[in-house]
Amino acid sequence: MDDDVVKRVFQEGGRDYFQQQPSTSSSSSSILQSLPLHVSFDHGYYLLVKSIQELREKKEGIVTVGIGGPSGSGKSSLAEKVASVIGCTVVSMENYRDGFDEGNDLGSIDFDMLVRNLEDLTKGEDTLIPVFDYQQKKRVGSKTIKSASSGVVIVDGTYALHAKLRSLLDIRVAVVGGVHFSLLSKVQYDIGDSCSLDYLIDSIFPMFRKHIEPDLHHAQIRINNSFVSSFREAIYKLKCRSEAAEEHFASAFQGNEAQIDNFIEMYLRPPSASEEARINDWIKVRQSGIRYYLSLGDQRIVDKNFIIRPKAEFEQVGRMTLGGLLALGYAVVVSYKRASKSVDNGNVSLSLETIDTLGETFMVLRGTNRKTVGTEALKMGISEPWITKSYLELILERKGVPRLNTPPLLPNTSLTTSQDRMIAAPRPIRVPPNLVTRLEDLSQPWTRSPTKSKMEPIVATWHFISSDPPQADSSTIDPSSFRDTVKLAPMPDSYDLDRGLLLAVQAIQALLENKGFPVIVGIGGPSGSGKTSLAHKMANIVGCEVVSLESYYKSEQVKDFKYDDFSSLDLSLLSKNIDDIRNGQRTKVPIFDLETGVQSGFKELEVSEDCGVIIFEGVYALHPDIRKSLDLWIAVVGGVHSHLISRVQRDKSRVGCFMSQNEIMMTVFPMFQQFIEPHLVHAHLKIRNDFDPVLSPESSLFVLKSNKQVAYQDILKILDPAKFCSSVQNFIDIYLKLPGLPTNGQLTEGDCIRVRICEGRFALLIREPIREGNFIIQPKVDFDISISTVAGLLNLGYQAVAYIEASAFIYQDGKILIEVDHLQDAPNPYLQIKGVDKDAVAAAGSMLKLDGSYTTKSYLQIVLERLPASGRGSGGIHTQQAARLQELVEFIQSQGSSSASESSPIREVSPVEGVIEDMQSRIRRLERWHTINTVLWTFLMSALVGYSLYQRKRQ
Repeated sequence: MDDDVVKRVFQEGGRDYFQQQPSTSSSSSSILQSLPLHVSFDHGYYLLVKSIQELREKKEGIVTVGIGGPSGSGKSSLAEKVASVIGCTVVSMENYRDGFDEGNDLGSIDFDMLVRNLEDLTKGEDTLIPVFDYQQKKRVGSKTIKSASSGVVIVDGTYALHAKLRSLLDIRVAVVGGVHFSLLSKVQYDIGDSCSLDYLIDSIFPMFRKHIEPDLHHAQIRINNSFVSSFREAIYKLKCRSEAAEEHFASAFQGNEAQIDNFIEMYLRPPSASEEARINDWIKVRQSGIRYYLSLGDQRIVDKNFIIRPKAEFEQVGRMTLGGLLALGYAVVVSYKRASKSVDNGNVSLSLETIDTLGETFMVLRGTNRKTVGTEALKMGISEPWITKSYLELILERKGVPRLNTPPLLPNTSLTTSQDRMIAAPRPIRVPPNLVTRLEDLSQPWTRSPTKSKMEPIVATWHFISSDPPQADSSTIDPSSFRDTVKLAPMPDSYDLDRGLLLAVQAIQALLENKGFPVIVGIGGPSGSGKTSLAHKMANIVGCEVVSLESYYKSEQVKDFKYDDFSSLDLSLLSKNIDDIRNGQRTKVPIFDLETGVQSGFKELEVSEDCGVIIFEGVYALHPDIRKSLDLWIAVVGGVHSHLISRVQRDKSRVGCFMSQNEIMMTVFPMFQQFIEPHLVHAHLKIRNDFDPVLSPESSLFVLKSNKQVAYQDILKILDPAKFCSSVQNFIDIYLKLPGLPTNGQLTEGDCIRVRICEGRFALLIREPIREGNFIIQPKVDFDISISTVAGLLNLGYQAVAYIEASAFIYQDGKILIEVDHLQDAPNPYLQIKGVDKDAVAAAGSMLKLDGSYTTKSYLQIVLERLPASGRGSGGIHTQQAARLQELVEFIQSQGSSSASESSPIREVSPVEGVIEDMQSRIRRLERWHTINTVLWTFLMSALVGYSLYQRKRQ
């Protein structure tokens, strides 16, 4: 993005530090000066954290950030994610209401007090901010913010970028999307072409155009949040009627304080829907005090006794939004009051929920893990039948469609209440000229366009087709032959990960209902696309087993690094296992040890009627020889696969060379384009994984690193002995960099792609971790790639510039992981504490008495700092290590190239390939000689030791 465009946005107001003190260094520009105007939620989060860190280092006093946007766009989620990393103070504008106004009205905000609070903090003074109680609908007190301890203050609210506040903000962030765009898309779909987008905005977000949208164009970071709700982190519920509910409630979680909530829940039917319309299309609105939460349809999955809902089901919207929907013709057909009393033990929560319309009390058990919820239900000894119907369905069955009990008041703004108003053509969408001057890149305001012009609120329905219809002269139809001839019709479109996950589960349910069990699912796609993650999410929802095709590797092939080669799989054993499962028999699936490269045993597997599903996932899961035995074919592309391509394109453009995606594919993923991609087009369900594992805050670990010595017994004391496990790993890290990339003279992780070789596997890291205080925030996992991909990166011009060899002793209990790394040639080991809970990681470090000894330096920095300047080569690495690194690079190139060439029998062997094959055979001979040499030396040393012991005994 052009720096001049960003600077013009900066000059519209705000406390821009860099417009007073421009950077004089041409080699390293400020992050704030290079921020893109328009980014995704994940990318915006990452850039905001880095920008706060940079600004905090270069200016005195606190850093103030404003995050504004319409209701339900994701402002609060972004503020919470940033605060979890930075450890800053979040000031919600909702606490600054002066009096009671249920609307999203600008006049209800006490800007004067908010300005005074911010001015006090910028002057270095402590301040008192108000606390608003939504149940009592008034201010109930205040709390103190200490300027010295905050460092960073985030103002989160609909009007956070208002002109009264902009002069006090260092960084201005605008967020649109989320429920905001999804609701616009749904309403536009329900109503059709009778209303323009402008009219819909005026109706359901009346304050947006006048008071919110103009302020958003003053933002330095602009975020489109497409995430609404996801089953990736689902909530599992078991619900029943219980006459002895109070007894179960009192005995289940003794000592835990109960939380009491009261809600009014309403269901709005679209104006074009009939009385018999699907309730999945209705909009659900929940009122809690003066807050309203909205969910687009009945988003849930029912599997046996379990009700499965998205974790982020409800998003807060304004009261005027509800009035606008009613004005557009939506009708409230059902409403009821729900009183809830709940307790939580950390793993699951137990609730007693009373529905006034039904006059009944229900017991609901909730948790994020299906097995945990089921286990707790067994412990409680509840024998009554579980209910899988929603409260809405129970009400409709009993009383039909009741009238609204307590209709909400219409907003006090002048809304058009007549639905007869028609707009023949949408009014032109343009920005007022005095709003943002000379921004040529904003021909269409980014705040006014939904993510999709029309979005189907109903998830697509699965259909069946008959692949081989029975002959006309056949008098009887064999049920088994019917099962084999009826197949799923492929979905015509591709879907994102969230919708694809829902469709995959619904396809399994449709197969179970129409064909019976077992249902055998195959998930295929390139390395790092997200197959394994999707398979385990599906298995957690359905409650089935996942079998990885990696378990079927042949030992002799794996030793040659042929992980991406179809011939590496034991196809006969895989076919036998699938046939046994299809025939309802027990079967033994192999267990493959990747560390030793051999099969370590077998485990019994049986698909019973209780579950009836098995999932096979792997690169070649949709190969014709495998998929013919499967019922459901799912293809996944994207993930790290696409992010690596983007990274290569970025690096190449920075050095003045442009490569197309197809060129990169042919070089970096040669096996994919020739042997994997052709099979994916036949899938019943195609999923594009747009989830950003590189930048997303959802995939981060908090890490503390120290080189202080810690005794093994002390580590055991802080881990749960019931869940304790340990392992040992040896790894080599290679850092790849394109020559010519602009740097400040010092090799850093941000300039490199790190490849880790561990237990014969190759893993990739393409993001520099965030460092905040003592913590390193990094992705949860690295991403597996093949040796041919590493060889492809080297063929593209990446050079190996650093090399680190280490062994790691790993101790974990499920919540905390402690890793003790012994770096080669380093005098002391380094200890790393890792976990997703920042407080738990900090507490573990304190218990080990590591406070004051932490470092955020990477192993690359540590190794380079230890090398003497006289011994460094041109790449910044020791000359002795450079020789060892060159040997390793030559081995990777030979193995990667030979793997690709051997898997392509139609290619002729060129002279270069002949040289590679010769190098490969020489390496194998060297490996055999090394093995023989090791054995001989072992015998010789044993003989010497035995002889010395014999002489000592004689003396």
